[in-house]
Amino acid sequence: MKARELVKLGIRRGSTLELAQRLVGDALDAGLGKGEVRDRLRAVTADPAAHRDDPFFGALAHELAGAVASPAVDAGTDRETPAPWRAWGEGLDREAVEQMENACRLPVSVMGALMPDAHVGYGLPIGGVLATEGAVIPYAVGVDIACRMRLTVLDLPVKALEGARDRLVKAIEGETRFGVGASFRSPRQHDVMDDEWAVSPVTRRLKDRAWSQLGTSGSGNHFVEWGRLVLERADLGLEAGDYLALLSHSGSRGVGNEVARHYSDLAMGLRRSLPPRLRHLAWLDLDSHPGQEYWAAMELMGRYAAANHELIHRHVVRAAGGKAVATVENHHNFAWLETHFGRRVVVHRKGATPAGRGVLGVIPGSMATPGYVVRGRGLPVSLESASHGAGRVMSRKEAKRTFTWSDIRRQLDALGITVLSAGADEAPGVYKDIEWVMGCQEDLVERVARFEPRIVKMSHPGERPED
Repeated sequence: MKARELVKLGIRRGSTLELAQRLVGDALDAGLGKGEVRDRLRAVTADPAAHRDDPFFGALAHELAGAVASPAVDAGTDRETPAPWRAWGEGLDREAVEQMENACRLPVSVMGALMPDAHVGYGLPIGGVLATEGAVIPYAVGVDIACRMRLTVLDLPVKALEGARDRLVKAIEGETRFGVGASFRSPRQHDVMDDEWAVSPVTRRLKDRAWSQLGTSGSGNHFVEWGRLVLERADLGLEAGDYLALLSHSGSRGVGNEVARHYSDLAMGLRRSLPPRLRHLAWLDLDSHPGQEYWAAMELMGRYAAANHELIHRHVVRAAGGKAVATVENHHNFAWLETHFGRRVVVHRKGATPAGRGVLGVIPGSMATPGYVVRGRGLPVSLESASHGAGRVMSRKEAKRTFTWSDIRRQLDALGITVLSAGADEAPGVYKDIEWVMGCQEDLVERVARFEPRIVKMSHPGERPED
């Protein structure tokens, strides 16, 4: 439908019109006829309050009915005293600290935490943890929803890194794909594709694309790598010793990105009264139709991201001629319903990972530095969280100006590390010292094992990052 048709129905120009146009496109893509779309729109505009549960135009009904937070909440977007929060690590990036402070000034915020890998993000900083009451913030979850780590320990000897190097390289090169839009010509099979993908117009429309990308790794800081896992004492069901291990980092690919952007735009349209510095912290009420729709889509993306890793590891391990003897995985860029200090809250961990007591996870360094398998200590004031990695110290643009591949190659060669492909924007020097990061959070996690990368695969230089 053209804009003037929508305006004639009573939809005002601006963000509301943009929302209506997007929803019309989603409805048509889902198979609704133009006549049915017009009929639904007439009904919604005539009585928006009665059509908040419309599967296609519920978000528009909420917008037209003024279904945002109560006027008292909207008027208090700048609370006088921010919600309590604490940072781990000294000298953290000033802009990231300001972003955390701003996030804790939202009327829905309850508590926050900032991890030592902190750097600037959209709205909530990377490494930011934010608990809210009755609200979910799409940009506080992140653009790459449910990005995660997975580590598999193999039954093959660690000396395979040298003796069977060609086979290990071929396994990575042949069994996953890297880059924006990367997909398999013959889609891989997983039960996640039998889930309900009609939970939102975005996932309904993009199911086929998601299926074609199942088992792929994407771009940006996503990787698949072989390395040596050092277990100094018996744990993970294994005896102490050195092991061959596979480590991967990626998320929900293009469909997760589209979900994030769709609902972030929707939230910002519903919270137009927010000042510019809080714009990317616009929230959806959890009990509203848009909030429930986003939550269902986010959880689907969590299952989809987990399936991606499961398939990457299943196929790469099989191609390498080995079997899995232990697995550890954890994810970030997600929101969880949890109870903290006696309150039921939504905990957003953007570039931060759960670290409840006894919870296992992986915290990577860089292509030239170790990562760690960790076990959470469950510290309450951190909202039971820890960092998701080392954290960047410079932008991708600055990294490309600063580092050359010849310099990076010399550094990696000296360490015995082979990089099959990557960009200079992922050079080891763009990341914080992982030992400093780990030292800052000894009260959050205990180290269980050390992973030392040896064969690394990332997207080719020039790929636009998705993270």
